Amino acid sequence: MTDLPASSEPPDSPAADDSPDAPPDSAYAEAARFRLELRRHSNAYYVLDSPEVTDAEYDALYLRLVAIEAAHPALITPDSPTQRVGSPPADGFAKVRHSESMLSLDNAFNRDDVLAWGERVQRRLGDDVALDEVAFIVEPKVDGVAIALTYVEGRLVRAATRGDGVVGEDVTPNARALQGIPLRLPPTDAPLPSGISLPPALEVRGEIYYPLDAFERLNARQRAAGEPEYIHPRNTASGSLRQIDPTVTASRPLRLIAYGVPNPHDLGVDSQSGLLAALRALGLPTASDSRRFDSLLVAIDYAEDWLAKRSVLNYLADGVVIKVDDLSLQEELGSVSHHPRWAIALKAPSEETTTTVEAIGVRVGRTGRLVPHATLTPVQIGGVTVSQATLHNEDYVTERDIRIGDTVLVRRAGDVIPQVLSVVKDLRPKDAKEWGMPTTCPVCGELVNRAAGESDTYCENAACPAQLIRHVEHFVSRGAMDIEGLGSKLSYLFVEDGMISDVADIFSLQVEDFEGREGFAEKRVDNLLAAIDAARSRPLSRLLVGLGIRHVGGTVATALARYFGTLDALEAADEEALLAVEGVGPEIGASVRAWFDLPRNAALIVKLKAAGVRLDSDFTAGGAAGSDSDGAAGPLTDKRLVLTGTLPNLTRSEAKAMIEAAGGTVVGSVSAKTDYVVAGEAPGSKLDKARSLGVTLLDEAELKAIVESDPSSSADLD
Repeated sequence: MTDLPASSEPPDSPAADDSPDAPPDSAYAEAARFRLELRRHSNAYYVLDSPEVTDAEYDALYLRLVAIEAAHPALITPDSPTQRVGSPPADGFAKVRHSESMLSLDNAFNRDDVLAWGERVQRRLGDDVALDEVAFIVEPKVDGVAIALTYVEGRLVRAATRGDGVVGEDVTPNARALQGIPLRLPPTDAPLPSGISLPPALEVRGEIYYPLDAFERLNARQRAAGEPEYIHPRNTASGSLRQIDPTVTASRPLRLIAYGVPNPHDLGVDSQSGLLAALRALGLPTASDSRRFDSLLVAIDYAEDWLAKRSVLNYLADGVVIKVDDLSLQEELGSVSHHPRWAIALKAPSEETTTTVEAIGVRVGRTGRLVPHATLTPVQIGGVTVSQATLHNEDYVTERDIRIGDTVLVRRAGDVIPQVLSVVKDLRPKDAKEWGMPTTCPVCGELVNRAAGESDTYCENAACPAQLIRHVEHFVSRGAMDIEGLGSKLSYLFVEDGMISDVADIFSLQVEDFEGREGFAEKRVDNLLAAIDAARSRPLSRLLVGLGIRHVGGTVATALARYFGTLDALEAADEEALLAVEGVGPEIGASVRAWFDLPRNAALIVKLKAAGVRLDSDFTAGGAAGSDSDGAAGPLTDKRLVLTGTLPNLTRSEAKAMIEAAGGTVVGSVSAKTDYVVAGEAPGSKLDKARSLGVTLLDEAELKAIVESDPSSSADLD
């Protein structure tokens, strides 16, 4: 995007105002800058079918302009994006002026927003009509291309796109080429239902969309031909409808959902529900999920239930529209320049939205890895309040030029870990601060290290309190040694008070260590020490999980315990011996060997032996029958994952072992039961099927972030 000079003042700027209450010059310049950017993005989206920003980023720009104009009404111009509906039509088609403006809709994002709209409806209607006497209709908000179809004497004579809401584009030849648009109304000579009449001229408004199964087949043909795939069904529908050659449009299976006419009384109906019935009787397709309700509260219940299930549809829908059903009440409520007062769009919870980076900090994980994270202005994403997001590593921050003070696009990766995707640089403040990885550990103050060719930075101090606290939390967790009663709070307390210096010290705790401590009654201490004593007899696989060796979770730990039988045998194994274990690849083998090679870990094993901790397996060496896992859990426990494409740093077997180590199961095909699809380069048809089913997609970095999270907390950032 091109930034405007601060002094620029385009021709549409309001005249200068010397009054005491006049807006400051900076507000004039900022408003002009946002107007220009919004017009450009609107043109790219509606006219060129090549959006440059996401919907959330566009909304952020739009809301900033709304805020500026609200603060300084003198800045509002007649052609501001806040005062009009869309953007001008493309030059390649003849212009068509709509009989009545095709308005947009006001938006709601939750139940409270809709109830507030209901209160505005009540105030507008006054005391003559009570809101609980008003009926409402709920219709899907199809994410497609708005169209106006004009029929004269029952025959299609013109089709026009929405354009700027007043003037659209004439796409009549293309519309006539589509099977989904009837050329004649009604389709048969059968009489119309009683009360419904076809006027001499009728304009029908609806939405053109690309069915998702057909869109998947289209991209399959593109792949087979070695051609680039189409990105979005909505943009593809728009491009298909606006082809210069109608035969190209005819080859695309676009479909129509009709939802209204400018003058519904001409059809002999008195309600929106009656209008939809009339359109169906005339042979026009309408949304089968539309429902009428006698109460706004019940209408909202249906709308929320429908939104939760919309992923099974064969078309994109970004929300539902709730309308006052009675046409006479619609007329009484009227419209503003942008939207009707009698309807509101309840938008689906966004998986992506924008917010502000308030600070960037660093957490130290149990392996010593320094993970930058953003503190965000709290924002709702998918029904969850998000105030922090992972930034993965130093390269992630620098490559995206993320700064403190930036407005950023955020999503919940895998519906688990919030992640900053990009920066809305149009909104960057002048005082935005750059960030860099600290050269010393923020917890212990020791120097940190980033190896050549690696993206991660580590604190190498084995005695770092942050590492020890996290290590203790992991060691005692349910998926590892399962020491009931020794959770995060006690882990922190024991480390901070110097009661333990490593996990082996847990088994040295005595009754005397708790004397005089508030909150440690005799029974609590007895229960805690009994749980610690019981943990001594956990099988080897559980101990291996608890030791926190990188990439060793429940599945890999069980495989190692089965193969080697004892901790001594595993400690003596070289990398070649480790690679002989099923599910252990070069990365896991190197990680295991490196752990045992550290002197501090050798000392830890000696202390565990002295504490009487079991160091053998229920298996005999080489893998005799038995169970050594004892239900070990991980961040991906009970999750089904599919791998597709080539990952940048992991082989398929290594990725599979990593997933299984975290408790997940790798399956070969995508279905509605799949939880995640991990996609690399050249992913193939599995990716398309995942998108069509609404399955969560992960890249390698997101997979690692989840796998390395604490199994007791799926929102953990390390």
